[in-house]
Parts: sequence; structure tokens; C-alpha cells
Amino acid sequence: EEDYARLHPGGKLGKKLMKVSELMRKQDAIPRVYLDTPMKDVIYEMSKKGLGITAVLDKAGQLAGVISDGDLRRHLEKDSNLLNRKAADCMTLNPKTIAADELATRALNLMEEKKITSLFILDERGGVQGIIHLHDLWRTELF
Repeated sequence: EEDYARLHPGGKLGKKLMKVSELMRKQDAIPRVYLDTPMKDVIYEMSKKGLGITAVLDKAGQLAGVISDGDLRRHLEKDSNLLNRKAADCMTLNPKTIAADELATRALNLMEEKKITSLFILDERGGVQGIIHLHDLWRTELF
């Protein structure tokens, strides 16, 4: 039944059944830095990956936090020494995440509810498995 909905030519129901894992960006497309990464390099990684956010990983490779474009602006307003800081000094703790097997519509609802544009997907150890951006969802015409 689920396969029929996915493969049906009209496709609307199938799109609503898409999983996060089908849309998430993986491997080198994931913006990531480490706690001790200099902010200059954080900004470079964010610019290179073009999603307006980066994961901040601890030494074990687990998600410790995130830095978004908004975080950068807020820190710049109050800290003229930002470029001399490390990622750990500027990150937001406890970022919102979603499981790879969740429906993409759930990701969209969570982004709208939390007023964010990206969600990281974690593996069972807390490592970053992927990222899904609002634009990835828009391209599917889920709404």
C-alpha cells in the first residue's frame, strides 16, 4: 500500500510519505566543525556548504551544538573579538534534531514550529548522519 502511494503517477500522497533519509544531505555535504575550531574557519565552512548553519562536534564526533547565521550576527553585535574565539564559545546547545526514519512532513512541521531552517539527523551514537534544510523540503512540493 505504501509502495503504491509512493509510485502512483499523481505522487501527492507519495510525497507526503517521504522519509527524512530520502532527502537529507550526507557525508561531505554536511557542514561540520569541532569545538576548538577557530571562528574564521567556522565561517568558511558555513559559507562553503551554503546552508546557513554548521554542526559543532565534540572530540568523539557527537553533536555538541550548532552555529547558525543568526548566532553569528548576535555574537558580532556584542563581541568585536569574535574572530579570535572558538566554535565552543559561540554555539547554541541542544539543537533540534530529527530521526532519519521520520516523515519529511514531520521535519517541515518541526522547522515551522521552532522557526528554524535546518535539522541535523543523528545516528544511534549521537554522530551526525545528515542534515535537512527547508529548501530540500520545498523542492519536493510537500506543501
